[in-house]
Amino acid sequence: MDKYKEIRPIVLGIVKKDNKLLVCEGYDKATKQNFYRSIGGGIEFLETSEEALKREFKEELDIDIIIDSYCGIIENIFKYQGRNGHELVLIYNVSIKDEDYKKNYHILDENKEFNALWIEIEKFKNNEKLLYPSQILKFI
Repeated sequence: MDKYKEIRPIVLGIVKKDNKLLVCEGYDKATKQNFYRSIGGGIEFLETSEEALKREFKEELDIDIIIDSYCGIIENIFKYQGRNGHELVLIYNVSIKDEDYKKNYHILDENKEFNALWIEIEKFKNNEKLLYPSQILKFI
């Protein structure tokens, strides 16, 4: 599947603690903007969205999660690195165990390195920081 030529099903987990959101940071070279996204990724064929979310957290952060509730689905049409993208995004509220809590996490995903960190939710709501997809704010 070419994620820039097809509609891609993905799943993201909303993890909140102390009025902060656990997000992965990214940078778009085309727009020269920093942005943030909840942890998650693609849903594989014959994998449920919940299984995919658990797998993504395990692969990216090496932690097991507790899926608390299903929030909904959003359609995300976007441009990243100058290329068009189209996703159907399933959203879940997620918890992590206290022993898995860190101030930040280092992620290696598809030979790219990222950091995941806790950002105050208000910074996204008042547009100090960019959260993608932006429609996720209605679930926070």
